[in-house]
Amino acid sequence: MADKHLKIFVVEDNEWYNRLLVHTLTLNPDYEVKSFFNARDLLNCLHESPDIVTLDYRLPDISGLETLRRIREENSDIQVILISEQEDIDMAVTLLKQGAYDYITKTNDIRDRLLNTVQNIRNGIGLKREIHTLRKEIQKKYSFSQSIIGESRAIKDIFGLIDKALGTNITVTISGETGTGKELVAKAIHYNSGRKDKPFVAVNIAAIPSELIESELFGHEKGAFTGAASRRVGRFEEANGGTLFLDEIGEMPLNMQAKILRALQEKEIERVGSNNRIKIDCRIIVATHKNLKEEVKQKNFREDLYYRLLGLPIELPPLRERENDILILARYFIDRFCNENGIPLKRLSEASQKHLMGYHFPGNIRELKSVIELAVTLAGSDLIEPSDLVLDQDDPLSLVAGDSMTMQEYELKIIKATLKKYHGDISLAADQLKIGVSTIYRKLKEEKDH
Repeated sequence: MADKHLKIFVVEDNEWYNRLLVHTLTLNPDYEVKSFFNARDLLNCLHESPDIVTLDYRLPDISGLETLRRIREENSDIQVILISEQEDIDMAVTLLKQGAYDYITKTNDIRDRLLNTVQNIRNGIGLKREIHTLRKEIQKKYSFSQSIIGESRAIKDIFGLIDKALGTNITVTISGETGTGKELVAKAIHYNSGRKDKPFVAVNIAAIPSELIESELFGHEKGAFTGAASRRVGRFEEANGGTLFLDEIGEMPLNMQAKILRALQEKEIERVGSNNRIKIDCRIIVATHKNLKEEVKQKNFREDLYYRLLGLPIELPPLRERENDILILARYFIDRFCNENGIPLKRLSEASQKHLMGYHFPGNIRELKSVIELAVTLAGSDLIEPSDLVLDQDDPLSLVAGDSMTMQEYELKIIKATLKKYHGDISLAADQLKIGVSTIYRKLKEEKDH
């Protein structure tokens, strides 16, 4: 626990037994103990927020059950241990259902029972505080103005859309090329929304075999199919109260799309092998690198599901359209990689900056991160030079990097790179560049004649 002291209130009307309980607990110097002889005095001091209350079941003024109820109403974080002279199974069950942590009888081993129970509660409180701290750190990490790096107009527009998504539970569809940071945006929305203290569950549809998607999302009962050795809770249930992020939703098989649509409309699911309906309450955020509207036209995606998911569309810009963000991100990745690996801080030379700004980045932010981490590793000094930047020079649109060239030289360089990419197939190259085959022949001939 961050604060080692545990505050315990002892409520016992028998003076001798009251002293016994207080003495037992104060043997541990980490326990701050205060005693009461009736329920009313206890209830008047609940504003002091004890961690634990040991409560005698039979008090002279208010019953143990009623006192428990009032404690839970005042502060549900207070753990209550009921102590009774006799073992009453029915009453114990009732008290536990009402929120009591444990029910202990006044027997010879009460000291050991009490200390063990208090220690278990203490461990639970410590874990709860650790989880709370971690959640705060995660929420800070995914504050979208901190986690999404950039100052370009394009990324500021994205900030505006994320901000609009925070006030409601509207479904969000995030689109963009591979590596643009779709999951990062989904997490930024979740951890800044009213659901931030509930689970964020991410599922990559493209990574799951089609025959297992239903079980993965909805769960299954024991024996539902060969290999189903036990019941499994699905991702919808895991995300209950929080956010379910369905990445690469465009890869969802058509037969599953109908089941997903029904689950979203009815807000309930059925595990595979069961007829019982389970209510679900989770926000849906989906992501895709495909054009879902085009997928609908091609009959690869259901139109009704498309409109059910559309909600608030957020289209992430490719890195090449984010202006100076390339250098801002590059410096961020350099600093982080150097700090994480204990490497003296390095920086980009002017030539390297120019090289990065001229590159097309087909892999977007993910590619930039890999390029920078390798460059830091390869650099022989504190200055990263162009020779340390391993870029895909076969990407036609990256060829604008480097020395100035005429338009004719650019065109020829792009044509040659495309031909290399398609292993000399002029038809494929022409189709990719949206020019005629004769144009390619002419450009190559002009170079030869020149």
